[in-house]
Amino acid sequence: MAAIMKLLRPVGCQVFGGPFAYNAAQSMAYWNLGSGTRPGGQDLAKQVESIFSVPSSRRRLATSRALLGLEFNKTKVGLLPPDSPSALRVGKDVEVYDSFRVPRTFLQLRPEYQLHSYRPSESGQPLSVSEGELILHEITVNQNHLQPQLVADYFRRLSSLPAEQHPALLSSPSFALLCQLSVKNVQLFDTPDLMSILEAFVAVGVPPSHPALDAYETQFCHRVWSMSLDQLLLVADLWRNLGHRVPRFLKIFFSYLNFHWNDLSLPQLIHLIYIIGENRQGPQDLMQKLESLILKYIDLINLEELGAICLGFFKSSSSFSEFVMRKLGDLACADMQRLSSPALVSILKMFRFTHVDHTNFMKQFGQVAPQRIPSMGIQGVMHLTLACSALRILDEGVMNAVAATLPPKVAHCRSKDVAKILWSFGTLNYKPPNTAEFYSCLISEIHRKRSEFHQYPEHLFTCLLGLVFSEYFPVELIDFALSPGFVRLAQERSKFELTKELCTLDGTVGIECPDYRGNRLDAHLRQEGSEMLWNLARKDMCAKPEFLEALFVLETLLGGPQYIKHHMILPHTRSSDLEVQLDVNMKPLPFNSEATSSTHDVANLQLKHVGVTLTDNLMEQLLKGKSRKHTQGEIESKPGQQHIEFEKRATRPLEGSLCNATDRLGTTEMADLCPQTHLQAMGVKLAIQLTNKNQYCYGSRRLLGLHNMKRRQLARLGYRVVELAHWEWLPLLKRTRSEKLAFLHEKVFTSAL
Repeated sequence: MAAIMKLLRPVGCQVFGGPFAYNAAQSMAYWNLGSGTRPGGQDLAKQVESIFSVPSSRRRLATSRALLGLEFNKTKVGLLPPDSPSALRVGKDVEVYDSFRVPRTFLQLRPEYQLHSYRPSESGQPLSVSEGELILHEITVNQNHLQPQLVADYFRRLSSLPAEQHPALLSSPSFALLCQLSVKNVQLFDTPDLMSILEAFVAVGVPPSHPALDAYETQFCHRVWSMSLDQLLLVADLWRNLGHRVPRFLKIFFSYLNFHWNDLSLPQLIHLIYIIGENRQGPQDLMQKLESLILKYIDLINLEELGAICLGFFKSSSSFSEFVMRKLGDLACADMQRLSSPALVSILKMFRFTHVDHTNFMKQFGQVAPQRIPSMGIQGVMHLTLACSALRILDEGVMNAVAATLPPKVAHCRSKDVAKILWSFGTLNYKPPNTAEFYSCLISEIHRKRSEFHQYPEHLFTCLLGLVFSEYFPVELIDFALSPGFVRLAQERSKFELTKELCTLDGTVGIECPDYRGNRLDAHLRQEGSEMLWNLARKDMCAKPEFLEALFVLETLLGGPQYIKHHMILPHTRSSDLEVQLDVNMKPLPFNSEATSSTHDVANLQLKHVGVTLTDNLMEQLLKGKSRKHTQGEIESKPGQQHIEFEKRATRPLEGSLCNATDRLGTTEMADLCPQTHLQAMGVKLAIQLTNKNQYCYGSRRLLGLHNMKRRQLARLGYRVVELAHWEWLPLLKRTRSEKLAFLHEKVFTSAL
């Protein structure tokens, strides 16, 4: 046996040679049930019987192979024990975030957590190998006479074996037989014994797919209502340690909590929120009750527990009210210097999820983060950056620290990290001091990770959109992303709807890359995307009174609906415009054929080119900030009727749009769409945009990446952008019609000069 093992052992690979090794392969068939079924009872017994019938020669050869397989499996990150130092870093050049241990840090901070959380036993005598061999022998000999209490005791004692013997124990047919006996008699165990067996499973590293675990979940489901909160939390924590999903148990546990939630102590509450987050589920009514308990205990929560609360709610997609989120932000601000980096990331995730703008928190974050970013892992850096972009907060100190830190660590990035970081910089419309190095290393990393994008195609589109926002156009990657095969793969494999991303990328290439000759979206997909984006934009804009008012006043100013058109000049930019065309004499052109054709008798309207004349009297009112009742009375109309009429007019379909340029034109035509000489001959085309605060970085007038890109492309097509800024237009809504007309007259006709 030793000779075979020595011959088959690869260089640098340690093979277990303890007393359990000989029997290891006899149960490999049990651990590698190719069908994926989870047998129990008689099926398990039959498998154990068949294991013993394997001829000895085959057993010897299988043993050596099995042990080698076990040793190779130990090097995989996913199979490392939670407490293994290797779980943090595998090799010298691969950074691995320990997603199991880090979120459990809070469990070390109060002794009360020991009552309902699993901790590896550090005291007591470990079981010797010979004693373990004796127990396994007794199991085989006395299998028909073992009482439930003795079975539970065997599990407890075997879990005390040295850690290096656990792989061989798990491969032992006697241990498989013990598991089968426990399943057969699972109803006979009392609750403490049942829990101790589950603890033993955790201690020896039973895999989450072990067929015995489903039977244990079923039994715990039957006992939920007779268990205490501490017991239930411990059982849930043991399932988390095993990595085995238990949706049935949790559903009943949560029903139990709906009646007992007010009995939760602070440690029980924090631990419960952790469990809910790790299992990615939490009933909304229960989460609201837990939110009220958080307020009850708010003054007693420490900083690591604060991070655990935010992470649990974030992972379970459960939101906080703005009031509670601000309270949690205040708690973090009280001593942010002592807040650990993982806890800081967790709190930022929740701010990102709730979109609460806690200015004091973000100010302190801007002071703390630049010093921490160089020592943080890439995933943490990505989440910090993504939170800034989601909250529209441009802190140059934070962004510069990220940009400086990333190039030396870029090899540690996953495709997701590259995508989110590029998206964040592009969204915030920010280029760091080391722009060339920053973008060069990330684009190179995208090329190296092309194989990952077949599994996560959405990450490639996120990368490329972040790049085009920042005016980077890696042609080879764009050609690959828009190839029919990859587009088809993205539509079939991604869990996200990617039509908007496809259209935005394709439309941008059509305008900004006139020499591009690579793949483009087919016409059908472009039209489908344009219609979808138009429906979204139309619904959004026509629900805003400020937009309907602007449309009505502009129609009054210009002379009628045929002089203005609400549509998407660039559908791929995801927002609509009010287009106005002026001739060489600065008079409006009736270019909107849809509005003209819908009017029964245009001649009877007798509309002038300009509906309202700006008199000296009117300008005096505007400049002095005064209004006269007779002027207001002459111009004001019934607001309810006007908004109904203009909502109908504003929601006309996209079909037939004169300027749906990126959908109907190829690359060459797009480049020559609006040559300057033609523009001078025909006059001026205006793209009037009513903006809102979400189109700018927080607290500033700096446009976000998508909206900056849109204006860049409109300029390339010969349009002049007229901005009706929200900080100017919204206050005017409460003023007279004459003041609105004067404001819009200046915007339209001054911009055209």
